[in-house]
Amino acid sequence: MTEEIRRASDVPGHSVVADLDLPEGDPAAVVVLAHGAGGSRGAANLLAVSAACTAIGIAVARIDLPYRQLRPKGPPTPSRSGVDRDGIRAAAAALRERLPDVPLAIGGHSYGGRQASMVAAEDPAGLDALILTSYPLHPPGKPERLRVEHLPDLTVPTVVAQGNRDPFGTAADVEAAFAVVPAPVTVLTIENAGHDLAPRKSGFAAIVAAALAKVLVS
Repeated sequence: MTEEIRRASDVPGHSVVADLDLPEGDPAAVVVLAHGAGGSRGAANLLAVSAACTAIGIAVARIDLPYRQLRPKGPPTPSRSGVDRDGIRAAAAALRERLPDVPLAIGGHSYGGRQASMVAAEDPAGLDALILTSYPLHPPGKPERLRVEHLPDLTVPTVVAQGNRDPFGTAADVEAAFAVVPAPVTVLTIENAGHDLAPRKSGFAAIVAAALAKVLVS
């Protein structure tokens, strides 16, 4: 079952637009997932993770980041990434109200995951885990431009699913970079997968769901 959540706000970045996918029975946990730079809450990789999670009792809220709420297509604006992080915070707060008694994780794919990781580094209170798929460790072809400044501040258990052919950083690259995280980190290597993780071919979503269940409900 899917419920649409819409919560308007007079504060920029605090509106919430989400599809909440619920398992049969009471959820054991809830995950807020944000899409990549070119996507939306209907992105194939988010849908795949959500289906795998709900199958094992974990609810998933697939959100539209604030920039996507403003326009249906196009990439985010770097100078407004803080607004997108506020959107993740607002969505997490809304889901905490909706499901107050279960563990809560945030995360997302690529850009959405990176912004969620920054939220977790800045405001970890109330968060039980972080889930990242295809973390954009660096721009393609520019491995010297690492996006790692906030990683030492992560204090929640983190699961990262990364393709071994990802041009934004391979699974091995990500594992090395995340070694500075003081919390437990699980890096899942998705074989023969690039940045999109090829959800129909790789089976990555079931791997992610199983790893997340170990963190949230074991």
